[in-house]
Amino acid sequence: MNQQAPLNQQAVGNYRWTICGLLFFATTVNYLDRQVLSLLSPELMGLYGWNNNDYGNITALFTFVYAISMIFAGRFIDKFGTKNGYIIAIAIWSFGAAIHAFAYDMGAAFYAVLSWIGLADIDEANGTVNGAAAITVYSVAGFMIARAVLAFGEAGNFPAAIKATAEYFPKKERSFATGIFNSGANVGAILAPLTVPVIGVMWGWQWAFIVVGIIGFVWIGFWWVWYDKPSEQKRLTEAERAYINSDVEAVEAVEEEVKTSWFTLLSYRQTWAFAFGKFMTDGVWWFFLFWLPIYLSAQHGMEKTEIALPIALIYTLTMFGSIGGGAFPGYFIKKGMDAFNARRTAMFVIALFPLVVLLAQPLGHISVWIPILLIAVGASAHQAWSANIFTTVSDMFPKKAVGSVVGIGGFAGGMGGVLLNKLGGGLFDHFEKAGNIAMGYTIMFAICATAYLIAWFVMRMLVPKYKPITDL
Repeated sequence: MNQQAPLNQQAVGNYRWTICGLLFFATTVNYLDRQVLSLLSPELMGLYGWNNNDYGNITALFTFVYAISMIFAGRFIDKFGTKNGYIIAIAIWSFGAAIHAFAYDMGAAFYAVLSWIGLADIDEANGTVNGAAAITVYSVAGFMIARAVLAFGEAGNFPAAIKATAEYFPKKERSFATGIFNSGANVGAILAPLTVPVIGVMWGWQWAFIVVGIIGFVWIGFWWVWYDKPSEQKRLTEAERAYINSDVEAVEAVEEEVKTSWFTLLSYRQTWAFAFGKFMTDGVWWFFLFWLPIYLSAQHGMEKTEIALPIALIYTLTMFGSIGGGAFPGYFIKKGMDAFNARRTAMFVIALFPLVVLLAQPLGHISVWIPILLIAVGASAHQAWSANIFTTVSDMFPKKAVGSVVGIGGFAGGMGGVLLNKLGGGLFDHFEKAGNIAMGYTIMFAICATAYLIAWFVMRMLVPKYKPITDL
């Protein structure tokens, strides 16, 4: 009788959730590293004389390099494997995080080289470079270099994490597992405002970058010891291994190592649907991540440690979206829907929640906590959306192509981030000069609020029904 029981009713083991825990920790570190700059931005803008456009250029470069690198990161993970690819990625981004502490000196060295080859005019007597204040020029250049290294490494996180999830979880558990590890983004975003400003006040802003950079190297040791492909993982029971592979198609198992070109992947509407969804919505998350501390400072007069509580509250609430969003399709599956339609229905409902961000500015005069709570709802919806849109890739593509498709989508999402960061910096400087900075935030919040519904409808048109890729 027991031999006839379905695999999911047997005691299959839970080592796959240990792997999910490792992915959660890596994602936590990932978001700690990338958020340090935004939390210190009001201080750094005052210290180095940056305007909103300068800061927008720094953040836009990060998302641009991240976008470009995502394409190659996905391919790298597919080619060299999840274990080694992840180690290299986190080592690079941890190094990139730490060198932010030396950004000014790196910028000065960079312009010294440009001056030596005749591409920069440095006037030491007046403290200018090409007619602009040297302190601003050097610092912007140095932070751009550090952000580029950070972005290059961080591009490997989600392709590796999504591929590891596809390797260790059957389809019915993937969105939930993705939601759990992706909630690490929220934990990182919570820990950052609670620790970074304190480190900055106690030891100086440079140490905030150094400390978070060191943490990443600690994770490498755990990943090296505990991660192997399921087929090679000695800690898995045979029952759990069979459960993990219970929905693997024969052709996928046989041809797992066959490479698939980007051009081939771009011929599928499923790829374009995922890429468009990421383009429209990733930039919203980047905007909130990079600009919320400046918004709280410019609009509501908060400084340094005052920003910690509202930022921590926002990202605490997003944890409900990340985990709940991953589990949400299960409600519709229990109602009789197949996994694809359940996920699509869930994503439509999720896309409605960011609309509340439209009220953030009109109601902000009542209390600063109203826009904070409304933005928290929008950010929480993003995480719920993210858990499901990532899973659409592993739903429709064989495992061998997951990393590459995620990389293509990551490129599109990064370019969306570049667009929103540049647009935000330009708008804020324009309306600040006009004495109406609030209008700049009103416009940006409107874009963020409506992006998800637009993305959903276009994705629906591109892929009207479930059609898995079987000819790769």
